[in-house]
Amino acid sequence: MKLYFSPGACSLSPHIVLHEAGLAHEAIPAPTKTHKLPDGTDYYSINPLGYVPLLELDDGTRLREAAVIVQYIADLAPQKNLIPAHGTMARYRMLEWLNFIATELHKGFGPLFNPNAPEEFKQAAKLKLKSRLTWLDSQLEGRDYLAGDSFSVADAYLFTMLTWAQRMALDINGLERVNGFFSRTAARPAVKAALAMEQQQQQQQQQQ
Repeated sequence: MKLYFSPGACSLSPHIVLHEAGLAHEAIPAPTKTHKLPDGTDYYSINPLGYVPLLELDDGTRLREAAVIVQYIADLAPQKNLIPAHGTMARYRMLEWLNFIATELHKGFGPLFNPNAPEEFKQAAKLKLKSRLTWLDSQLEGRDYLAGDSFSVADAYLFTMLTWAQRMALDINGLERVNGFFSRTAARPAVKAALAMEQQQQQQQQQQ
């Protein structure tokens, strides 16, 4: 399998899940600014939408969208318990979390990454994000992770969004459960491995 990623982008979530699942893969940097792959290929020829992540299977099949890719990866390694079984209510609860993160958090960060967005718009976006994270903080009461004691694909996605909160200086200091979740997740070996690889790639890009 090949994972096309960009350091610090939402592709971090499937990158983490691949490490958690212990699946062999090739991580290929696809810079979101240049869209040029290391071999010079135009990334738009791989994904016409131009964004990451994109997972390419050994037979050439390609999957887009972080929330879908993490489910696919987790289903390849059911013994890792990264996602509940098909047809169970627990599975639908996991889908509920993935959709919440994708639509209420991931999409909510959009204005903060847009250099042309008015400052007033960005502040409104921050307030909305803070309200969503405050609610999420209440849902983490008594839980190490979103589904309870077990790490899941939704946690990988949420962790990625919280790295964005740090980057965008979103004030979440008072959200003790959210911050505890972040620290706990950051300490996982798979998360450390994915972050280290992406940080190394980012440094290489900066030197070029």
